Amino acid sequence: MSRIAILGYHKIGPPAPGGWETWYYVSEEVFARQLAALGHGGWQPVDCATFLRGLAAPESLPERAALITFDDGYASVREVALPWLERFGYPAVLFMPTDFVGRTNAFDLESEPEERLCDWNDLGELVRRGVAVQSHAASHRSFSALTPDERALELERSKAALEAELDQAVELFAYPYGDDADAPPNLRKALVRTGYLAACGYGGRPISTPPADLYRLERLAMGPETDLASALEPDGSTVGS
Repeated sequence: MSRIAILGYHKIGPPAPGGWETWYYVSEEVFARQLAALGHGGWQPVDCATFLRGLAAPESLPERAALITFDDGYASVREVALPWLERFGYPAVLFMPTDFVGRTNAFDLESEPEERLCDWNDLGELVRRGVAVQSHAASHRSFSALTPDERALELERSKAALEAELDQAVELFAYPYGDDADAPPNLRKALVRTGYLAACGYGGRPISTPPADLYRLERLAMGPETDLASALEPDGSTVGS
């Protein structure tokens, strides 16, 4: 039986000029150390297609598989994280809220400094260099605050935009703020109907395959103080998000 560790990052490197440090900023040094910890622990990062295939066919995965993910589409993923991923030879996934392509993080300015998000050129370059761009909804609104019809539209609009612009399959979803609105049946049906094979939240540990619920996959929230080596062990602990 395989185990899968899904890591959830946001920003890599320092804040933009005029900004300030928050828990969601992971320095280059810490990021590199966390990537090294994967290899030292025998964890093998896989790409998005391999991950999705492995959910249905666990025997196709390494015994310890890892999926490196980034939420919100911060430009630092291309500018800072990507060179480190390439040095280690690791693929990754970026979850992009499509209404904010080429803009800034207006959805969290009450608590986070303003940062540039990836534009379509950035996203295309990430795809070409091994980072799959998948859906983080369209407007980045909390799903608990939306009606079933609004949630369905978020799923549809984001998937359509990403597939049209990037010419790649979009089959993996990450809930904005990790909020799945307590996973009502109508949301699950909308995810399936729209063509998503799995969905990620937060608040978890490495999962065993096959997972109990494809649409409530747990991710390890990654911050600057996360001791990844400990968090990946059965009796370890993670830093929350």
